[in-house]
Amino acid sequence: MKPKSSLEDVTLVQLIDRFATDDTARTHLESIRWENGIVCPKCGCKEQRKFSTIAANPGKKVRAGLRYCAECKSQFTVTIGTIFEDSHIPLRKWLIAWYLICSSKKGVSSLYLQRALELGSYRSALFMAHRIRYALQDSIFTEKLSGTVEADECFIPTGGTSDGKRPRKLTPVFAMVERGGKVRSKAMATVSGENLKQAIRDNVQTCAEVHTDGHTRFLGLDDRFTHKSVKHSAGEFSRREGDNLITTANVESYFSLLKRGVIGTFHHISAKYLPLYLAEFDHRHNCRKMTDGVRTDMGLRKVEGKRLMYQS
Repeated sequence: MKPKSSLEDVTLVQLIDRFATDDTARTHLESIRWENGIVCPKCGCKEQRKFSTIAANPGKKVRAGLRYCAECKSQFTVTIGTIFEDSHIPLRKWLIAWYLICSSKKGVSSLYLQRALELGSYRSALFMAHRIRYALQDSIFTEKLSGTVEADECFIPTGGTSDGKRPRKLTPVFAMVERGGKVRSKAMATVSGENLKQAIRDNVQTCAEVHTDGHTRFLGLDDRFTHKSVKHSAGEFSRREGDNLITTANVESYFSLLKRGVIGTFHHISAKYLPLYLAEFDHRHNCRKMTDGVRTDMGLRKVEGKRLMYQS
């Protein structure tokens, strides 16, 4: 069921007007993170009568949005325990950055975020974007992909420099797309028949129908899945078997968008941070049927318990 969102059908201009102050941005984040009531991040207390609001007082360095928990005698704000904690970037700029990243099919560059949000440095913009991508990552999957699942690998250029002084290398990425559903992608150190088949076993329900290309590394899937393949080397990209369309077009479409983003938007990315970029593209694909505002709110629901500290 699509979550109710106060950002539904909102445009960028409307978003900027709505988040004109940090107070309005904080109110929205509270409505997302505390949708069912305030929860103390220190002791986990959910009894609303035990919470009180502390009035902001800049003169005494009492920040806005501060709350007090009578259960554990602690003070906290909605940003505690999230990627926003201890950030000097205004919260309204954070939420606008979330919207830009979640609404742009091929992503937005950190240099653009620096200019558009008037951030102090490129490093701040890059770390902000990485924090958002880190929050979008799904560390645990409760359900496996089912139905018809298309699986394939591609190679993403990582590292290197534009002047060619340090050559770029190709990092393999393996993706599985549930037809009409979600995608799961994974950066891999190497590509082999064993690790690709193991990734399918870990992420796809037994007895699901798996579509791949005709490479021999996928041989042996038939023991747990219904395996169908198309022979790209023979010029075959799809075929019909009754009402069933055998193809890997959906996973290839995902790769096409990913490559356009890496080459056309980000230009140079590190293999170390490639999983963060994959999390960004996965989130947009998995929420592709939602409006930009709802997709943003779905991402904001993932900030709970995630911190990414800057290391110089």
